[in-house]
Amino acid sequence: MKWPALVVTGALSLATAAQAAGSLTYCADAAPEGFDIAQYETVATNDASGLTLYDTLLKMKRGSTELMPGLAERWDISADGLAYTLHLRRGVKFHTTPWFKPTRDFNADDVLWSINRINDKTHPAHGAAKNGYPYWAGMSMNTLIKAVRKIDEHTVRIELTRPEAPFLANLTMEAIASVYSAEYAAQLQKAGKLEQLNLQPVGTGPFVFKSYQKDAVVRYGIHTAYWGSPAKAELIFAITPDPSVRIQRLKAGECLVAEVGGDNARVFEGDPRVALLRSQPLTTSYLAPNTTRRFLSDKRFRQALSLAIDRATFVQAVYGGHAVPAGSFLPPGIWSHDATLKNPQDVEKAKQLVKASGYDGSELSLYATARSSDIKRGVELLQADWAKVGVKVRVQLMELGELYKRTGKGEHDIALLSWFSDNGDPDNFFTPNLSCAAATGGGNKAQWCHQPFDELLAAARATPDQRKRTELYVKAQRLLHAETGTIPLANKQQVHGVNKRVSGFIATPFGGSDFRSAQVD
Repeated sequence: MKWPALVVTGALSLATAAQAAGSLTYCADAAPEGFDIAQYETVATNDASGLTLYDTLLKMKRGSTELMPGLAERWDISADGLAYTLHLRRGVKFHTTPWFKPTRDFNADDVLWSINRINDKTHPAHGAAKNGYPYWAGMSMNTLIKAVRKIDEHTVRIELTRPEAPFLANLTMEAIASVYSAEYAAQLQKAGKLEQLNLQPVGTGPFVFKSYQKDAVVRYGIHTAYWGSPAKAELIFAITPDPSVRIQRLKAGECLVAEVGGDNARVFEGDPRVALLRSQPLTTSYLAPNTTRRFLSDKRFRQALSLAIDRATFVQAVYGGHAVPAGSFLPPGIWSHDATLKNPQDVEKAKQLVKASGYDGSELSLYATARSSDIKRGVELLQADWAKVGVKVRVQLMELGELYKRTGKGEHDIALLSWFSDNGDPDNFFTPNLSCAAATGGGNKAQWCHQPFDELLAAARATPDQRKRTELYVKAQRLLHAETGTIPLANKQQVHGVNKRVSGFIATPFGGSDFRSAQVD
């Protein structure tokens, strides 16, 4: 990806940035893949573009999964559940930047453009997204949205092909319901530069994009005309993948906030300048076996891989004990989680299943991100556990964006991944990761398309009764566990180091970092 000429060209002094009046420097553990949030699915990209630059039609109350108005201040649902009428907020301003000067406020045209360019393959802007729309496809939105109609300047009606219980929650998700400026898009289209949506973003969010020095620094200004409470500090993302470097920068005051998971958290216990903020995000670390590959298509072989793993040691080595071994793919904290599911280690049974599967000793590839030494220890442990049952694995480490791109194409045999819920609904874990539609769209990294499982998900989405939905999701979890469509590993605790000069920062339940009310004293 080529970045535009407006980006910073020289190195940024983090110490200088941290001391700049009114600015807050965050040591991010990965670079954003881009700034057109509809194209991406990683937490790092969502932090850098979703929560910062854009607003969604609905939103979650800060730090919770409670549904609240967003750009739509109220809504009506038809009796048959097939039409959602959104009453849009007035007086919402788009960002003013060197590359775009808005002439009007946000209105219904922007909602129609934002949804139709993703959903309609004939839309002139649809093909400008080089990475596609994996989340949209994975959530089956392309078969759900029948039409989006403008009722008037401040009213939009979204018509569905079927009732969809999680639909309102889905309208809080940045990759699905972020609203772009149709006026800015028309300007880019006229110039033949629609790809600039990913390079020079414009939204209505609390921060305004200023510049990006690739893989180094993102700078944001305050959107002073923001319709909600304006941000209280300019924001700087210092891309710092190495956890030991993040620790050093946080200690030196060069970064004022950083994630410090695993053993690193102990460094700050008792530190008078840095407080530890612990949170329990809705997340599961897991292995995605590519079920289209030889041997991995056999349930017995997948079960053997799971039974071979010493999860207690894995949790300690990778997360410094700040996690628990995962039983279900659905994490604790999301309603319908089945706590009865367990994943014990049984080496002898694993050996028997490997033999029964016909595995011939072929070397398998394990894809994982290279962003931390903790992950490297984890894959070494997995290699050793599988070697004990006669399975050979070659590790390939890569950057996070590359990991998601290559696993989306199905290049791997096994992938070590994590998934964070985006809206607190169980469907958000299952449909984008394990549905047949997601296998086609690239979100289902296991390529596990199991029709009985898909039917359970469809039935759960079709009923508004949460008790019935819970029963269906419990059945889905047990079926997934029995078939070993994924191999759950751990549910981690998130730990951030926060300089005591900073107030108002929170970690979201979805694994993200929320700077909208953060300030530096």
